[in-house]
Amino acid sequence: MNDNKQIITIAIDAMGGDAGPAVTVPAAITFLKKQGGKISASKNTAGSNAVSSTDQPIQHKIILVGIEEQIDSLIQQYGGAQMLARGQLEVHAASQVVEMHEAPALALKKKKDSSMRVAVNLVKDGSAQACVSAGNTGALMATASFVLRTIPGIKRPAIISTLPCRDSSKTVHMLDLGANVDSTPEMLLQFAIMGSVITRFVDRKEKPAVGLLNVGAEEIKGSEKVKKASLLLGESKLNYVGYIEGDQILSSKVDVIVCDGFEGNVALKASEGTASMILGVLKEEFKRNWLTRFLALLCTPIFSRMRMRLDPRRHNGASLI
Repeated sequence: MNDNKQIITIAIDAMGGDAGPAVTVPAAITFLKKQGGKISASKNTAGSNAVSSTDQPIQHKIILVGIEEQIDSLIQQYGGAQMLARGQLEVHAASQVVEMHEAPALALKKKKDSSMRVAVNLVKDGSAQACVSAGNTGALMATASFVLRTIPGIKRPAIISTLPCRDSSKTVHMLDLGANVDSTPEMLLQFAIMGSVITRFVDRKEKPAVGLLNVGAEEIKGSEKVKKASLLLGESKLNYVGYIEGDQILSSKVDVIVCDGFEGNVALKASEGTASMILGVLKEEFKRNWLTRFLALLCTPIFSRMRMRLDPRRHNGASLI
């Protein structure tokens, strides 16, 4: 590799997810093809110099972690051999796989050479700046917590995702989305701090507005846990604006929404289900007769933009922080 400090290396748990390398390998190759780029004087496994045919410097490198034989054959199949040769793609061996149904504690104890564990270790030792896995969420949280630890002042990690808003120019960051099914008021405050920091860097907002998910906007409503968390948030230096109800999640009212993992996961899945239903109903209605089909044809650009905004598959994935 060259000395370009801007290169971001991503370790991918290639065996993770329901389909494993059959999805992760072609996805990684497709991503790198879209990035393009070259590495000057990089060396392949035979020791000869090799550069890509594009002119822009490489911005990303991917390390695929898992069972080498399976990964290598798919790399050849999907045209990733040149990426290996020029150092844009790398395979790192791991002999074990964490299954989707496996208990997190068991995976952590028994599978120390799993693709998930090895990928997280690459972040710990500085070989990668990020790890991506479509595998067992509980196992990933347990592994990341054990290997990477949390920073001082943060008790537990949380899952955060960026959601679309009614205002197409805005987004909202929501956490926790399932890492902790029962959180203390102090943990909710910590989630708010982490969410605010991420929003400041990602959205370039100096003082992100923070809202706490609750069953109502009035101060008297909600569980004792939520009420205490609200007091802690109000006493903090964060830009806390108060409670947010479920119908305001996508309203652009706040930049960060804080909740425990149980509430967050239910709200997220409900939103995804609603979006899928809306798109499905529209498709069904426009197929009703020749007139509606003609109208659908005229409205194709509008519905394409609508699908881009609402399709849950375009907003899939989240970050464990």
